[in-house]
Amino acid sequence: MKNVISATVIALFALAAQAQTAPAASPAVPAAKPMPATVTATKPAAAPAAAAPATPAPAPAAAPASDAKEPTKQQNKMKTCNADAKAKDLKGDERKKFMSECLSASKQEKQQDKMKTCNADAKAKDLKGDERKKFMSSCLKG
Repeated sequence: MKNVISATVIALFALAAQAQTAPAASPAVPAAKPMPATVTATKPAAAPAAAAPATPAPAPAAAPASDAKEPTKQQNKMKTCNADAKAKDLKGDERKKFMSECLSASKQEKQQDKMKTCNADAKAKDLKGDERKKFMSSCLKG
């Protein structure tokens, strides 16, 4: 089975190479038709270089400076964490670890607050067992 797949892939690459190096065919010679795939491979074969797009997609245009917006909470947090890391003169892995902890701290606090609120609501409703699990799941998602 592997030999059949390998032979098919090699044949396709050979045809692609011939098509790239061959001069333009005259009208008297019919164009070669691609061979239908008779074997389905478990892994997709690499596409020939000719299949790649000729030009990359254009980059999105930058926003004009006149449309300056207020920084988001995340951007403000990043600015604060960067300033703290610079003040502590952190470099390399130490800086990376500090930035990771600094930026994720707000997410942890939000999750803890949400957990406290959901627990209080579940307790107020006197939920137990599966009802409590279901309530907590929906509360923490929303």
